[in-house]
Amino acid sequence: MLKRISLTVKHDSEQAEEIARKVEAFLRLHEVDVSRNGIRPDDEAVVVVGGDGTLLHVAAKAFERDLPLLGINAGGLGFLTEVHTDEMDEALERLVTGSFELDKRMVLAVSVQDEKGGVVRQYTALNEAVITKGALSKIIRINTWADGSFLTTYRGDGLIISTATGSTGYNLSAGGPIIHPKIEVMVLTPICPFALSARPLILSGSSTIKVEVQDIQQEVCLDIDGQTGIELQKGYVITVSRQKGYLKLVKSPHRDYFTILREKLGWTRAIPIP
Repeated sequence: MLKRISLTVKHDSEQAEEIARKVEAFLRLHEVDVSRNGIRPDDEAVVVVGGDGTLLHVAAKAFERDLPLLGINAGGLGFLTEVHTDEMDEALERLVTGSFELDKRMVLAVSVQDEKGGVVRQYTALNEAVITKGALSKIIRINTWADGSFLTTYRGDGLIISTATGSTGYNLSAGGPIIHPKIEVMVLTPICPFALSARPLILSGSSTIKVEVQDIQQEVCLDIDGQTGIELQKGYVITVSRQKGYLKLVKSPHRDYFTILREKLGWTRAIPIP
């Protein structure tokens, strides 16, 4: 039986707040110490009420602590927050009693180094790392290496380096492929490329990607999961590789990955064969 759980709720959402109060009441009825004050040292799981952005907000900390993460959808698209409100009590019961299944997701280690090789920042990304130009900037040129070999120079608005989990996010909007999350890969998807030959590229999840923006004379940023990031300076090099371990998402017993795709993307159902 779990006894201490952290609760994260989408800000400025009456719907999420209403659901969160029900979550708190359920957990306290089952004698669980629940807190909204971030992840505590002895918490045993994390519950998120909101959309995928809310889950991504706490994903890195949950990964670092190796805690199971349960996402309850509060009206957003919800590829990651897959539990519906009418399934909430059952999902919480399974969580508290430890009778849940986990969906293990690959995550990325993202390191930013200056021109002298010093580490400026380090990040953990569940969905993607995005190198992108500012709103009023001209196209940028991104030199890219894979496993020590020069790959290409992307010219355009930016570059997305995505996991399979992130393939249904920004990557999909930019024309990248949908990839089943059990396939451990990295996807390089250029954003509005200047050349028609610049297409999404799928690499092994064990690859090490290095990118450097040529001659930065305008605003260029690194964005991590839409949650945090840094403005890049001249000479900065970004290294992306696989983190050791997995983020552990609590699965809904009512839907598999393909059901989620049909629900979220509006795909038609198969016609039963007589």
